[in-house]
Amino acid sequence: MPTVAVIDYGSGNLRSAAKALAAVGGASTDVVVTSDAAVVARAARIVLPGQGAFAECMRGLSAVPGMLEVLADAVRRRGVPFLGICVGMQLLADRGLEHGAHQGFGWIGGDVMRLDELWGGNPGHLPIPQMGWNGLSWSGRAHPLLEGLRQGDHVYFVHSYALRAASAEDVIATTDYGGAVTAAVARANVAGVQFHPEKSQAVGLRILANFLRWSP
Repeated sequence: MPTVAVIDYGSGNLRSAAKALAAVGGASTDVVVTSDAAVVARAARIVLPGQGAFAECMRGLSAVPGMLEVLADAVRRRGVPFLGICVGMQLLADRGLEHGAHQGFGWIGGDVMRLDELWGGNPGHLPIPQMGWNGLSWSGRAHPLLEGLRQGDHVYFVHSYALRAASAEDVIATTDYGGAVTAAVARANVAGVQFHPEKSQAVGLRILANFLRWSP
């Protein structure tokens, strides 16, 4: 039975993601919430949730013995399918610019910036954080993660920062919040979503089911 490892590094929001993955994976999928790098190393798929500040999440992940090394080997060398959720997606970037500049994984080029910095100000006086349901727009290329979804399908966001990707090729979906904001990214076997699929009802469950079927 294939194992899906949901990495526990003290960021919260783990059990709801694991329950959603178990619901769509059914009896054929073993979903394990773990802080054991050896378990992650053996997993068929890896999910990295996250909530809070970029630097705090990176510190928490770095503090788990062997985890960064295992992720680099599993995801970058062996091509294990990987999904980052919310701050877990942001950590894919080169840098997070929240309370200073902090190094990310560098798997998806770009910087994570405060929303009003993305806009160059906030002329519409939109609330920050963006909190609630918002529609998705595709960014020019189909991706298996979005299979079965429609333009405008709504998902649930809670975030003050977002990725400004260095390459538009890495962005597979955006949402409109003061302008186009990166909602989902993908490159090779690595994918990430800024929103919370585990809180996004049928649309979110479909995305998680697509991830479990994805063969990059």
